[in-house]
Amino acid sequence: MLVWVGIIAFILAAGLSLRWTQKRYDALGRALGFPMISVGLCLVVGLGSEVPVGLHARTEHRLGVAASAIGGSKDTVHCQTLGQAAIDMGPELGYVKFGANGVPEHHALIKIQQCHLISKWMSSDHRHPSRDEVIAVHVLTHETMHMSGTTDEAVTDCRAMQRDAAMARKLGADPADALALAVRYWHEVYPDMPDAYRTAACAPGGSLDEHRPDAPWVEPAAS
Repeated sequence: MLVWVGIIAFILAAGLSLRWTQKRYDALGRALGFPMISVGLCLVVGLGSEVPVGLHARTEHRLGVAASAIGGSKDTVHCQTLGQAAIDMGPELGYVKFGANGVPEHHALIKIQQCHLISKWMSSDHRHPSRDEVIAVHVLTHETMHMSGTTDEAVTDCRAMQRDAAMARKLGADPADALALAVRYWHEVYPDMPDAYRTAACAPGGSLDEHRPDAPWVEPAAS
């Protein structure tokens, strides 16, 4: 919607300018001044509409780059728009569509509130994320694991949890803050997840433990 508002505003500004160049004098031969106010208002509206669109696209690109790096494939991420959110009744915080063959697509949709929380966290110092921000970053990692080919929700969440620190680093956090975010999800959020998202195998030494050095249950090395 904002894209079209901006386009229409720029077209109006161009039309007013073109009209002035073709009719610079009135019927009495007096020079007509350039319609600066009208053109200026159109440009302000146009620029005001395009700036949020540009920021939205920049966020999507940044999340897509991070997801591709963590998932190991070329992935894209779409942040839900306000218009899409208005008609969305689904409870999920993000999702990846599965093809007819059951294989996940390399494209994820992240709900509008989660994208807002990730953006807020990325623009912070990363030291004290809210619980909701921790969840939002994990949602991106979870959907990234789906895009990498994992379909079972419990396995997907376990794989994601072991990569939350890596995802946080890709989004700008330093190693210590990134690991702290992952540990918070492991301790504060994961125990309360629905049964379909949890498994006893997701634990230190469990069958789903990938023995990653930045897994949330690995003690950080002494400095």
